[in-house]
Amino acid sequence: MGPDGAPGPAVPWRKVLWECQPFPDNYVDQRFLEELRRNEGIRQYRYWAVVKEAGFVAQQLSCVAVFITLWLYMEQGLLSPEMLLGTSLVSALLGYGLHQVLTSQVETCTEPRTHLADLQSATIFLSFTFGFSPVLKTLTESVSTDTVYAMSAVMLLAHLVSFPYAKPSPPGSLSLNAALFASVCLASRLPGALHTFAMLSCALLVFALWPCLLQRLRDNAPNQFTAVCVGVCVGGVGGLGSQSPGGAVLLALALGSVTLLCPLLLVRLQRHKDNIQGPWDEAEIHEDLSHFLH
Repeated sequence: MGPDGAPGPAVPWRKVLWECQPFPDNYVDQRFLEELRRNEGIRQYRYWAVVKEAGFVAQQLSCVAVFITLWLYMEQGLLSPEMLLGTSLVSALLGYGLHQVLTSQVETCTEPRTHLADLQSATIFLSFTFGFSPVLKTLTESVSTDTVYAMSAVMLLAHLVSFPYAKPSPPGSLSLNAALFASVCLASRLPGALHTFAMLSCALLVFALWPCLLQRLRDNAPNQFTAVCVGVCVGGVGGLGSQSPGGAVLLALALGSVTLLCPLLLVRLQRHKDNIQGPWDEAEIHEDLSHFLH
């Protein structure tokens, strides 16, 4: 039958473009919808698996809360820079040792970095940061405090939005630069140059090195990874609660939404997904065409 319902010619219709046929260009027969495919290749999510992956987002939000809490303690004189530096050094050494243990369990095609190269990188960063601390301390003297706080909030938000949660090792350049920019702004409002140096060293530990260790834990020790994420979230809420109970409540609500509510919405909305494929789609070439490039 033709498109108007009139009897068509005896010549059968063929789905080819290179042959002249007695049919209009937009003609299709009754077999057109036989190739219809629905939700082909759709990934089915499990709720607790999604909750576990959302833990990385929650712990990164908690890391920002921990960093802000440490800055508040230093600004109020409740935490000395020597104490923060010592704690950061011990944490860095323990984290580096754990990272080396986890790395040794994975076979890599690339040659691993040596301990000497890691020591040189850490020495160069700490030396430059310590030398430029007096400059960084006076960097925002001509800027109002409200502007500094607003810039820090925007940069920390940009850090959270642009953070590569799927593969955070190494952290993305935009995310890391935004976090360090916010750290410099906040550190410039502390009392002395040593405070600035301690705050920037802590920022490097929280925003640059910690995600690398967490990625190793997620790959090699998933059970421990979940426990660490829970611990970081509890520490973030508890630390912020010691300075701002209202902020701690908001953080707890945000963590609950990210880790429990959003995965539930994702799983529930999957059943309403209706993705169709058929003969109207573009052709996909599955043959290996690499031999044509030689």
